[in-house]
Amino acid sequence: MTPKAKTKPGKKQLLHLVFGGELTELDKVQFHDLKRLDIVGIYPNYATAYDAWKDAAQRTVDDAHMRYFIVHLHRLLDPEHEPGGTGG
Repeated sequence: MTPKAKTKPGKKQLLHLVFGGELTELDKVQFHDLKRLDIVGIYPNYATAYDAWKDAAQRTVDDAHMRYFIVHLHRLLDPEHEPGGTGG
């Protein structure tokens, strides 16, 4: 895991969650066992989350059923204030 990331005062945090797990089928996003999800972490921006996602995905590259995802938590927490005004 990366060192603690600090946000500069006045800079808005755009939180991202990185997690993954074993899928039941390759063409569906349904996890085999929710108790065994790998919660990689929560990151203050997309770039940091992407690096964590890439590291996790590389570790499991030989297992086709393992998938990692980046969730834009900031969109869930404050959907009306999305950059660009699209809300999504």
